Amino acid sequence: MKEFLENIAKMLVDNKDAVRVTEEETDDGIYLRLSVAEEETGRVIGKDGRIAKAIRTIIRSGAKNRGKQVYVDIE
Repeated sequence: MKEFLENIAKMLVDNKDAVRVTEEETDDGIYLRLSVAEEETGRVIGKDGRIAKAIRTIIRSGAKNRGKQVYVDIE
């Protein structure tokens, strides 16, 4: 999941070196935190959060097969 989220983010931004994804697994599920260069945050959030919602949907649908809840935070 971590690598998949990282690849999606890198397709959306110009500064690919600034993309960072951290993963933390707890009893509640898997927490993924995405950070990009400050000036490119809008590119991964999108107008009215549409891109962020789409990213979350894609990641969550892939995680259903693993039986875990996945949470995605964009910083």
